[in-house]
Amino acid sequence: MKNTRKKPKADLRKYYTVFLELGMVVVLIIFIVAMKVDFRTEAENTDLTEEQEVVEMGEIQRTEQQEKPPPPPRPQVPVEVPNDEIVEDQEINLDAEINLDEPLDMPPPPEEEEEEEDFFVVVENMPELIGGMKKLQGCVNYPEMARKAGIEGKVIVQFVVNAEGNVEDPRVIRGIGGGADEEALRCVKQSKFKPGRQRGQPVRVQYSLPVVFRLQN
Repeated sequence: MKNTRKKPKADLRKYYTVFLELGMVVVLIIFIVAMKVDFRTEAENTDLTEEQEVVEMGEIQRTEQQEKPPPPPRPQVPVEVPNDEIVEDQEINLDAEINLDEPLDMPPPPEEEEEEEDFFVVVENMPELIGGMKKLQGCVNYPEMARKAGIEGKVIVQFVVNAEGNVEDPRVIRGIGGGADEEALRCVKQSKFKPGRQRGQPVRVQYSLPVVFRLQN
C-alpha cells in the first residue's frame, strides 16, 4: 500500500469557502448592528452664537442751550428815617454854563524826583577859608539902605566848595534885608577855599558862612 502525505495546501482549500462565508456573515451582522445603534449624543450641539441685534444709528441733532435772562434785581428795602432828622435834597444845576476862560481845578503835577546830591556834607578834612573870616568881613560894604534903616545882624550864606576850592551855587538861607543879603552873596562868591578832602582826595563839600553886619556908633 502506497503511503501518501497529506499536503497542507489541499487542506486549506477545503476550508476556504467556509471561512469566506463565515466572514461575510460576521461583516453583515456588524453592519446591521451599526445601523440599528444611534451613536449621536443626546444633546445636540446648539449654536451658542446668537444673532446680534442690529442697532440703527440715527442722526443726532444738536440742541442749543438757550440763555436764561438774569433775574430782576431785588427791590431796595426802604430805610425809615427818624422824624427828628431832616433829609435835604441836593440840587444839581444842569443849566450851569461852563466858562472855558476860567482856570480848571486840576490836580497838582507830580513832584519831580530830586537828583542825587553829588557833594558831601561832612568829610575828613573840611574846606578852609583862605585869609579867614577877617578877610571876608573886610570885603563887606555896609549897604546904605540898611544903614539908614538901622538894620544889623547876620546873613547866613550856604554854598558848595568844589574840588578846586571855588564857590558854587551860593544862596541866602537866612537874611536881614536892606541890601545886606546881596552884599553877603557878593563877598562869598569872591572867596577862595582850600578844598575839602575825603580819603586824601579833593571832593565837593557843602559849606555855610555867616556874614555879620553891625553899625558903629
